[in-house]
Formats: sequence, structure tokens, C-alpha cells
Amino acid sequence: MLRRLLVVGLAWVCVCAPACARAGAATVAIFYYPWYSTPSVDGGWEHWNQNSHRPPVDVYSRFYPTQGPYSSSDPGVVDRQMSEIAGAGIDEVIVSWWGRGSVEDQRLPLVLAAARRHHLAVALHLEPYEGRTAATVAQDLAYAASLGIRDVFVYHPRDLQASDWATLHAGAPAVRIFAGSELAGFAAAGHFDGMYTYDFLTYGAARFARLCAQAHAVHLLCAPSVGPGYDGRRAGEPPAGRGRHGGKTYDTLWTAALAAAPDIVTITSFNEWGEGTQIEPAQRRPGYAGYDGAWGLVGIPAQLAYLARTYYWAARAHTMTTR
Repeated sequence: MLRRLLVVGLAWVCVCAPACARAGAATVAIFYYPWYSTPSVDGGWEHWNQNSHRPPVDVYSRFYPTQGPYSSSDPGVVDRQMSEIAGAGIDEVIVSWWGRGSVEDQRLPLVLAAARRHHLAVALHLEPYEGRTAATVAQDLAYAASLGIRDVFVYHPRDLQASDWATLHAGAPAVRIFAGSELAGFAAAGHFDGMYTYDFLTYGAARFARLCAQAHAVHLLCAPSVGPGYDGRRAGEPPAGRGRHGGKTYDTLWTAALAAAPDIVTITSFNEWGEGTQIEPAQRRPGYAGYDGAWGLVGIPAQLAYLARTYYWAARAHTMTTR
């Protein structure tokens, strides 16, 4: 029922959007987290119980998933998520990855298979795992290339020197590498292919035009990051936040991102529930916020509101003319 309503909702958005066909150069990618566990599938809770919460009724997010707390190793869950991502007009899934042998690495084949069934590209979000060095990153890049992964987004790239990245890039010609940084000079010196911001609190709408101008001036791809809002208090994250304001936050960031002539628009996030940046469907229930009121929607249509609105904006990204 939920999936059928999503299809209807996206069809309505396409009718209302004058540019639904993909004809432009800009693409859309979204950050995705395969790190959730449940007792029934994995033998215990992971992430949903962060900060001393007690799922399934009490979870670590200000929001509650429409399908309830789930396992990222459940093939049905992952297939549904990839279907929703593809249905929202997104081109690429950037998978949080914490090194070889991590739970995210163990689940990567499942994500790759599901994503490819839905004609989605897969990238790695190379997280600052314990023991990450230039030597281990070289192995990571080769591993990504062996899986057919074209893009690697590096979180906290300044943990290594720019000269290290330049050397790494020379040894990984089959992979595009993006620096999670606002410093175009550092990214250029490291021979990165592009840069992204991830954090839309610090690097918000007012900075996108300058960010992309500086990136393009040194021949880097620009991938500013947009998001719906931020609230990580239940997960024990810093109290700084940004309200969703009925969808206005998302629209403001998207408008500024497209005005900056990006090469890629990155979305933070599909399902980072702890920080409250997710656009995955959420339900309203006692003690939790929902998406009711977003673009004037309530009930089940509101649960799907951010996926539908992403389709609206992705259609524009796909038809815009970049630099």
C-alpha cells in the first residue's frame, strides 16, 4: 500500500513539474547508512538503541520509521529502500563504509545488488575508521574499483596530507575521489576530482555559490550537500539543530544548490535517523515528530513527502545546464 501511494505521489509531482525528463549534466546522489541491526535478524540492536534508548518503542531518533526500526541486513528492507531512492529520481547511493571487515562492509554486497536492480550507481562514503592511513586508503580505493564503484567520497580528508591524496589518486585512476571539504585549495593540491560539504548546518545555502565557483576555478567538480533539517538530541548529538519548517529548509537548500551550477547535488541523508536528517518515510506517533505539515500534507501522503519533493527537485537538476 505504501509503495503504491509513493508511485501515485511521484506521478502527481511529475505532472506539476514542467521538466521531468533527464537531459542535463547535473546528477543527484544521497548518503545512505547500512548500519542498523535488530534482534530478530542480527541478534541485537545497533544504532536504534544508541544513547540508552530501548527499541522498538523507544528509538534514538526524534522521528520514527514508517516501517518501524529495521535491520540493514534484511534483503527486503534494502530492496525497498533502493526502490524508494530510485523512485525519488536519485542517481547514486553513497554508502557509509567503515573499512574492510566492518558491518557496513559485510552488508555492501547486499546494497550493491539491490541498487543495481533499481539502476542506481553506488559510491562509497569513506569514513574515518580506526587505523585509516594512506596505505589502507590505497587498498580501499582498489577494493572499490574492483566492485565497479566509480566514486569515493572521503569524510575528514584532512586527516591525511594533500600530498598523500595526490599520490593515492595517481594510483587509482578508475575511481573519482571527492573531498569532504570547503577548501578548494586543499582539494586541488590533493588532486581530488571534486568536493562536497555533507554538513548543511555549517555550509548552508549562502555558501553554495562561492563553494562551486571556487571548485570550478581549479577544475574540480562541485557537489554541495542539501538536507531537510537536523535534530540529533535523542541520539546524544550536539544540541545545534535546524528545523524542517514544513519543507522550507529543504527547498531553500535545493534552490541555492541548483543556482550554484553544481555538477552533483548530494543529499544528507536517506536514513541517518540519529541526526534527524533522513528523508526515508516516517510516521507520526506519540513522543515523535512526523512530516505532517510538510508542503501542506498530512497522514500517509506526509510520510512520503520528502521522497516526492526530492523527485521534484531531482527533475530540475537533471535538466539544468551546468558550467
